[in-house]
Order: sequence, then C-alpha cells, then structure tokens
Amino acid sequence: MSTTATPPRPAITGYPFSVAPMMDRTDRHFRYFMRQITRHALLYTEMVTTQAIHYGDRDHLLGFSPAESPVALQLGGDDPKALAACARIAADYGYDEINLNVGCPSDRVQSGHFGACLMAQPNLVAEGVAAMMAATPLPVSVKHRIGIDEQDSYAHMAKFVSTVAETGCRRFTVHARKAWLQGLSPKENRTVPPLRYDDIYRLKQDFPHLWIEINGGIKTLAAVQAQLQQVDAVMVGRAAYDTPYDFAGVDRTLFGDETPPLSRHQVAEAMMPYLADWTARGLKANKITRHLLMLFHGQPGSRSWKQQLTEGSARAGTGAEVLAQALAAVTAAQKQAAIVALTHSPPRPHPQDRSGPGWTVQEDSQLSSNCLKGR
Repeated sequence: MSTTATPPRPAITGYPFSVAPMMDRTDRHFRYFMRQITRHALLYTEMVTTQAIHYGDRDHLLGFSPAESPVALQLGGDDPKALAACARIAADYGYDEINLNVGCPSDRVQSGHFGACLMAQPNLVAEGVAAMMAATPLPVSVKHRIGIDEQDSYAHMAKFVSTVAETGCRRFTVHARKAWLQGLSPKENRTVPPLRYDDIYRLKQDFPHLWIEINGGIKTLAAVQAQLQQVDAVMVGRAAYDTPYDFAGVDRTLFGDETPPLSRHQVAEAMMPYLADWTARGLKANKITRHLLMLFHGQPGSRSWKQQLTEGSARAGTGAEVLAQALAAVTAAQKQAAIVALTHSPPRPHPQDRSGPGWTVQEDSQLSSNCLKGR
C-alpha cells in the first residue's frame, strides 16, 4: 500500500495537551487531582481490556466523576466485535473519546495479542478502529509506537498510519520510540530505544489532514510549546505524574484561559472534601493521597508533605484531616525556610567598603557619580 497521504478531509481539531494513560497511575483519583491543576487538558484512563469490561465490575473499571471531563477511555484488545461493544459501553458511561492501545510492549499485553504487537497487523487494527467508529459517534484515536523490533523504518510507520486512516480515523498519538517486544521490560522500552522526533514531524508533513500528537521524553511546559511548532498536540506521561504542578500554566498557555490556576495550597484544599467523601465510603486514604505526594515537588516543605501524607494515610480510619495536617506541616516548613533565608542573606556593605559580597558595579558607579557631584 502506498504511503502517500489520502486527499485532504475537513480539518479535525483536538486537545493540544493531554496526560498519557499510565497503568497504576491514571485512575479516577489521579484524574480528579489533575483536574484541579488543569481544567482543559485531555485526561486518560489506565488501559482497560475488552475482556475486563466484558467479565469484570464495570462500575469499578469505568466509573468516573463528571468533574474529570474531558476523559478518554483507552482500550486494549484485538477483536473488532469486542472493541465495538466496549465503545458503546464507554459512550453510555459518558466518556469523551475512545483510544486504542497499540503501543504497550509488556509480555502480559502481548500474550493477550494486543498493544504494540498489533503494529505488525495494520489491517486488523483498522478493522477494530472501523468497528468502534461504527458503534459510537465518539472520536476514536490510536496510540502507537514508531515501530516494533526490526519493523521500525519510517515507511513501516507510514504504512501503518495510512492503513488505519483509511477507516476515517483522524487522530494518532505516536510514542517517539520503537518497542522491542523481546529483551526489554516496559520500563526499559520507555528509555532505552532512542527518541526519533523527526519521524513524527515527517509524519505530520506527509499526512497534513491527520491530527498528530507526539509522546515520549517531553518533561516541561516549555518543551511542550516547542513541540507544538511541529505537530498538533503533545501527550505528557510521567512528568505530569512526578511534577504535576509544573503544568499549571497549560490552560493559559495552550488553551487561552486567563483564569489564574489554583495554588498548590488551594489544590490540596480542593482535595479535602473529595478525600472525605471517598474515605466515608470505606476507601483507604492512601488510594487517593499517593497521587498527591509530588504536589510540592521542588518546594520548601516537600519532604514534610510527603512524610505526613505517607504516615498519616497508613493509619486506620484516616480521612481528610491527613491533608490538613500535611498542609500545616508544609506551611510551617515554608515559613521556617523564609526565616532562614532572611537571616542568612549577606549584609549590605558599608558605602566605603567596595569589597563586600553585596557590592555591585552599578552601586560603585553611582557612588563615584555622587562623590563627583559633592553629595
């Protein structure tokens, strides 16, 4: 099949910034927390398999708060009929989008014949995407890799995208690394294969009618802005989890919302009634507070915050008070840091002492000028 782009279709729009689906991380509690930091970014569920939805507790797997929207459900599976059924269920639950996982390289995922191994079968992926699109009006997208194993040339990726795009799918999220299906762990597959951003830039150039989102190794808002010069959107993964407040400027910078973001303290306060509600239902506090540990990353009091949350959440019957206690510890630590900074600031030098640590060239020039004027 030719890799030449199909004729242009009506322009498609999407979210310029999203937080990646991450197993054991992007559950409903993290999404609610992240929504306090950004009102507009597209958030994702963890990957949910079609088998789990068919046989498991759907409310547990798929339930979410409307306050989390917009939210995309990421599905894992290879059976078009099962994917279509799950897409209909997702629409009933109120999800905003459906995404198909064609990027996870783990052995467990491969054993179920989905994830990154499906890049070797673009026609099967296309069948699954077409089935989902026929089953629901929700937007359907695909998240995939640059390539897999030895099938990692640009031509391989372009053929994959071209084949899937023939279904009418217009949104592709590309992790800028290939995946080794054997020999590397999922963690190693996120770091060992080199990043190949240029291949994704080329993909956007060759398929201008598609919405191309880049993923992999992007850790700051400045890096996001730089990538948006080349592609339509950026997906950030672990950086959004490990340094969540670093992306508090996303709404203003990328979505044009001039509403000031909540401060870190305000984010913590906003989580208190949420934590109180869930712990009253019997949920252990650490199921929620574990996602908040990095809120004060890089700030005075960060260690106290994490210690209070970790130790407090481990106690039976803990509720929202653990957040209040942790926030009080942060406030105390920050006040102490401010006092230390003030008392340890270098003293201002005497006007005649030009060797002091606080002396500046500007002050030296000003003093000379004043002396010449007889002041």
